[in-house]
Amino acid sequence: MIKSCKGKRCGSKGKNKKMRELDVKEIETRVRDLCIEANLFLPSSLEECIRCCARAEKNETAIEVFQDMLENIEVAKNEKLPICQDTGMAVIFLEIGQDLHITGGSLEQAVNSGVARGYAEGYLRASIVSDPLRRVNTDDNTPAVIHSKIVDGESLKISVCPKGFGSENMSKMKMFTPSATADEIVDFIVETVKIAGSNPCPPIVVGVGIGGNFEYVAYLSKKALCRDVAVRNIDPFYSLLEEKMLAEINKLDIGCQGFGGDITALQVNIEQYPTHIAGLPVAVNIGCHVTRHSSAVL
Repeated sequence: MIKSCKGKRCGSKGKNKKMRELDVKEIETRVRDLCIEANLFLPSSLEECIRCCARAEKNETAIEVFQDMLENIEVAKNEKLPICQDTGMAVIFLEIGQDLHITGGSLEQAVNSGVARGYAEGYLRASIVSDPLRRVNTDDNTPAVIHSKIVDGESLKISVCPKGFGSENMSKMKMFTPSATADEIVDFIVETVKIAGSNPCPPIVVGVGIGGNFEYVAYLSKKALCRDVAVRNIDPFYSLLEEKMLAEINKLDIGCQGFGGDITALQVNIEQYPTHIAGLPVAVNIGCHVTRHSSAVL
């Protein structure tokens, strides 16, 4: 294996270039840290969104539950405790620069070792079974679900998104025909949230994927769910659709933890992608009020 160009000519233009190297041990340690951080601290924008929605809520019972949630957030911070007892399945997004050379071992093994260390050293609940039918716990919350993408540059961005299954179990997808309207898609999203009711611990964050194909639309919905709630879709058409979905969901009166009220969803995020002329896939990935994620760039 070539560790670097070491002064040899690289690229079609014949320029001397040494590829940046990153040891897997550094990746393992950072994954460990991110697993703990994500489970103890909410993203600041999500915490602020919860506080804002608590101020906007008019239902007295829901207001009290909001206050309990906010107290839980503070206790988790101050006492260094998991913000939720379900510390989730570790979902890892890797954005790998094409000019980066990872050395010292397997990237996948490093990520899973980091997850194992994070869940053990952070005293986080191990929730993963080694086989979906035989149900034997792996005892270290591995393996993680790892999504890798090659990007420009020489950096590695790691995003750790622990996903609890009270909300994950409420997620759905549907293969619409191309004749389906935006309103029909909105109705599908709203109906999914309605059926979910109090199960995903509302107020929820809703990730919506539109386009791609059968497997990619589910990925899009997960990516949407892990997007900062303060960031709107850059396409005005879809940002307006996000607003419409949020407004319709909040008419359901499910409310905070299912006690009724004005706020059922904190935010709706949509990610879209080109699709086939004969299809229109749509997926909904629901996150609870502690939709957690933490990122770092190496």
